[in-house]
Amino acid sequence: MEFSTLLTFLGAAIILTVMPGPDNLFVLAQSITQDKKAGIATSLGLCTGLLVHIGAAVLGISAIIYQSTVIFSIVKFAGAAYLLYLAWQSLRAKDDPFTLKQQNIQAFGLLYRKGILMNVINPKVSLFFLALLPQFVNPIHGYVALQMLILGMVFLVQALILFSLFSIFAGKDKKVIIGKPAIAKRSNMVQGILFTFIGIQIALSKQ
Repeated sequence: MEFSTLLTFLGAAIILTVMPGPDNLFVLAQSITQDKKAGIATSLGLCTGLLVHIGAAVLGISAIIYQSTVIFSIVKFAGAAYLLYLAWQSLRAKDDPFTLKQQNIQAFGLLYRKGILMNVINPKVSLFFLALLPQFVNPIHGYVALQMLILGMVFLVQALILFSLFSIFAGKDKKVIIGKPAIAKRSNMVQGILFTFIGIQIALSKQ
């Protein structure tokens, strides 16, 4: 795998991770209503759940690449369509501020398990990995499964680092996060543009 490809993937992963979503808000909610340790425990659970999706993507997509170029092309176009759909959703989203409801105090172990469950049962995460990872894999270099595993682990590590930073930041300055429509507006726009760019690039790319 080329280093430039890895850097490009890391950049995309970071941008996608910082965009507002259920996982981000869940982490922020625990950090704000409890403390940064609760947010970090939740982050660990969410990222542990990512292992399931990464494993499924690695085993499934790598097998498809080896077996059928036609099927892989279908998966690529399906992934492109899904990312463009996410772009449409982001661009039409309302500019609502981040509102976090009061949470009951929960044990860190419970938050960790809840984070795992929340991530594993979310089908959108699986679809996202199935759509994103293959676009940064080059079959010519061989070891397709290993390439996808490396990309998946890069995504997991950066997500854990950023989620942990969110937890620390939220615990220190709660008012910066709550009730900021401008943040939501800009985030939705950036997310929509990013999904559109990746989706079009996927649709126009060749095997």
